[in-house]
Amino acid sequence: MALLEGKVAIITGAGRGVGREEALLLARQGAKVVVNDVGAHFDGTGQSRSPAEDVVKEIRAAGGEAVANYESVTDFKAAKRILTCALDNFGKLNILVNNAGILRDRMIFNMSEEDFDSVVEVHLKGSFNMSRHVCAYWREQHKNGNLLNGRLINTTSDAGLLGNAGQGNYGSAKAALAAMAIIIDREMSRYGVTANAVAPLARTRMTIEATPQTAAWMGEVKPGEFDRFSPAHVAPLVAWLASDDAKDVHGEVFRAGMGTVWIMWGWHTVATVSKAGEPWDPAALGARVKEHLAKGITPKESLAQVADIHG
Repeated sequence: MALLEGKVAIITGAGRGVGREEALLLARQGAKVVVNDVGAHFDGTGQSRSPAEDVVKEIRAAGGEAVANYESVTDFKAAKRILTCALDNFGKLNILVNNAGILRDRMIFNMSEEDFDSVVEVHLKGSFNMSRHVCAYWREQHKNGNLLNGRLINTTSDAGLLGNAGQGNYGSAKAALAAMAIIIDREMSRYGVTANAVAPLARTRMTIEATPQTAAWMGEVKPGEFDRFSPAHVAPLVAWLASDDAKDVHGEVFRAGMGTVWIMWGWHTVATVSKAGEPWDPAALGARVKEHLAKGITPKESLAQVADIHG
């Protein structure tokens, strides 16, 4: 039996890149898939039905079941209609992958309010919209004795987990999506739900067209040549997290790509300075803090280590 036999999944932003590979693999593993995509350019402009429809055709040609959906996750009511699409076509929902996103990179001193709001609206608000409706559905079904073993997977990013200049909007939203997964898991685990987050390391429109520095680092791949940065290397982790076998994986954050999975533990204490009896003198406190910072790894050094692992 396939890993996801009998499951129903919604994947947002599933018309291209990482979302497309997730939709194809989940379908091959037996899931019925709602392929949601508005078909916009990477900056959120424009609209086309072709990306979602093409993925559905590919799934059906391989013997799977899928339907296309073109609603925008940024619209709270439309997000509920995406859930309704799954229920109307397949009778239930087991899996939600929040993958939809756009890029509008600017340095903070050049970023417009619209650049910030539009990116946060798609990534963070859109994922909230979907999660809100789907979690309410799972909770209600659980209360009625219908155990769906819900699986929620947020798409985060290195820009959020490690930081990246020029992506104050995107990185902030992606960091929040990692936190959101952890929080949702704590709220929903009592209903048989798991929530986790995955940061893809992959060649997509966002990494190639929108971020030239990343594109240069990844290099070009020749036709027929093995592409270690293919988004197909991200999808297996998502497929497994969506399965019953991952029922005990709660509130984790991963990086995935190039055949490698990194288990990420962030914001943990690495040192403490304390003083009893009276408040710190600011200068004395600063001296002690600097002592500990000098012993650790700076964010710049941490990113250099990641580059070494990638290289």
